[in-house]
Amino acid sequence: MSAKDPEINVLGDPLTPCSMAPVTGFFRDGHCNTCAEDRGSHTVCAVMTAEFLAYSAYVGNDLSTPRPELRFPGLRPGDTWCLCAARFLQAHDEGCAPRVRLSSTHLRALDIVPMSVLQENAV
Repeated sequence: MSAKDPEINVLGDPLTPCSMAPVTGFFRDGHCNTCAEDRGSHTVCAVMTAEFLAYSAYVGNDLSTPRPELRFPGLRPGDTWCLCAARFLQAHDEGCAPRVRLSSTHLRALDIVPMSVLQENAV
């Protein structure tokens, strides 16, 4: 696996953990770290809502159903999770984006999501 990109958040500070329960991140290290192999850019630390979870399932990514074989417990409203930046932006454009923890959102999210959109949805 590729080396992690520098652990810097969208505010220019050290990246803080997103969630250890459930354990999230491309590297399953609790942080929204990324690397060249993370084609989905799992860089946005989002607080799940029932509306977003329903939307995500509707567009083909069921985040509520546990998938133990993938070390995925299934998410509930209130859980935090490292989302794919493009999916977050899509949800924002559709009016159902979850809230975002800026201190836990990786700088690379800005390759896809404008800072103004992240700030608009910040916790």
